[in-house]
Amino acid sequence: MTREEAIKALEEYRTSIDALDLRLLDLLNQRTRVVEDIGRVKRAAKLPIYEPRREDQVFENITSHNGGPLTPDAVKRIFERIIDEMRTIQRIRMETNADGDS
Repeated sequence: MTREEAIKALEEYRTSIDALDLRLLDLLNQRTRVVEDIGRVKRAAKLPIYEPRREDQVFENITSHNGGPLTPDAVKRIFERIIDEMRTIQRIRMETNADGDS
């Protein structure tokens, strides 16, 4: 492969990555909207934000459906970070709306 061919191939791969990143961003924002809904239900019912059993269910779901090439541990680490951010969003929203502001 020549340098020019490599540069062209890299540009094509990077264009694909950019498009995939935008799709991931859209999905993460969709997930966040659902998490906000969950937070409203939890606030109304005075339920805790952190539910370890539910997180275990999420990890089981994603790792059992993972076909690779990501390892199960890598997938779990990625989702641990996503869940942590979602929990923070729930906490902020619940605190912000605790005064009855909806």
